[in-house]
Amino acid sequence: RPRKKAKKKAKMPALTFGFNIQKNRPRKYPSPFKRGVCLKVTTMTPKKPNSALRKVARVRLTNGMEVTAYIPGEGHNLQEHSVVIIRGGRVRDLPGVRYHVVRGVLDIGGVEGRKQQRSKYGSKKTG
Repeated sequence: RPRKKAKKKAKMPALTFGFNIQKNRPRKYPSPFKRGVCLKVTTMTPKKPNSALRKVARVRLTNGMEVTAYIPGEGHNLQEHSVVIIRGGRVRDLPGVRYHVVRGVLDIGGVEGRKQQRSKYGSKKTG
């Protein structure tokens, strides 16, 4: 009898399931994005040797999970009760931050004055 294969732990567990409200139970429903409501918008300091104040938001998702998501780009208009979309993608120097907020969708605006890599930051073309 062969050895049992070790189960792989999900890197982004919040994106791997949804929630059935009628039956009041979670259900496996992987998706690339999830919607959520900001509970708290704050800053975090990164691990050594870096030094900064990184902008993060505590988000309650539609599946009931509560996660910390990074807010990319310079400046944002997020506050408590803002509705956002999150995607996967960790921030290497912030422990426990495994998700990114998608800029330019729902309540969060795009980055102003962005000329390059605009699609990543939800910026409109200025011309």
